[in-house]
Amino acid sequence: MKRDSIILLCLTFVVSAIAIAMALRGLASWLEAISFVTGAACVWLTVKESIWNFPISLANVATFFIVFARAHLFADAGLQVVYFVLTIIGWYMWLRGGERHTRLCVSRVRRSEAISITAAGATLTLGLWFLLRYVGGSASFFDALTTSISLCAQWMLNRKQVENWYCWIAADIIYIPLYLYKGLYLTSGLYVVFLVMAIMGLLLPKAHPNWFVGIRTPWTLTSDLSWERTHRIGGALFVMLGVLMVASSFLAPGTAIWILVAAALGITVFLFAYSYQVWKEDPLKR
Repeated sequence: MKRDSIILLCLTFVVSAIAIAMALRGLASWLEAISFVTGAACVWLTVKESIWNFPISLANVATFFIVFARAHLFADAGLQVVYFVLTIIGWYMWLRGGERHTRLCVSRVRRSEAISITAAGATLTLGLWFLLRYVGGSASFFDALTTSISLCAQWMLNRKQVENWYCWIAADIIYIPLYLYKGLYLTSGLYVVFLVMAIMGLLLPKAHPNWFVGIRTPWTLTSDLSWERTHRIGGALFVMLGVLMVASSFLAPGTAIWILVAAALGITVFLFAYSYQVWKEDPLKR
């Protein structure tokens, strides 16, 4: 089994365990637990640019539709219907949206398109805000704002544009306190995981050797091979740390800080040693 498959299997197992434990303790519904598992798997597959993120996403939006409707987050519930349609479109575009109906390649948003997306997001936010205030939705402005940002992100994701991660990060930062306020603790925790994954997906795998951002050891800075491999495995480990952060916060709040400190120190020591080992094997090290 390939390393990526092993990481995905471990991640899915960990988040499944968290979701089941919280459902058994009455801290979340079983439907929310299913949303947690499929959502985490979907984001990870998106980070890996896997086409399988789309069928899992369809299951995820179906369960979240019910979760949000019960919490009176009407914009987020309606967003799941739009997501369902956009996910099907994105599935097709990733498979046939490239030149001569080939697979779509990663690209960047042009300036004119970025302006159009921003204007559309602002207009949609205002329109949804007034609509939600009229129907009596909960946290209407932030519900409308996160809905608009998420739709812009999904549009760029469908086109495989790198900038979609900036929108997901912005939306996740707002979603976390919003769902805590609504009592959706597991969903809020899920968005912490989403946030960590989005940042990892944006920064670590694509970071080039530099003195400011990334996993910087004497060996990653003097070996391109060490930099690449250390960041690849480091990205996966930090995603796992984000999952552990959520789990310990809910299941063992009294010892959470010590668990996180121990895990962070362990990851740091491992990456330090791993970068040196790869550096020794690199014939092109500087």
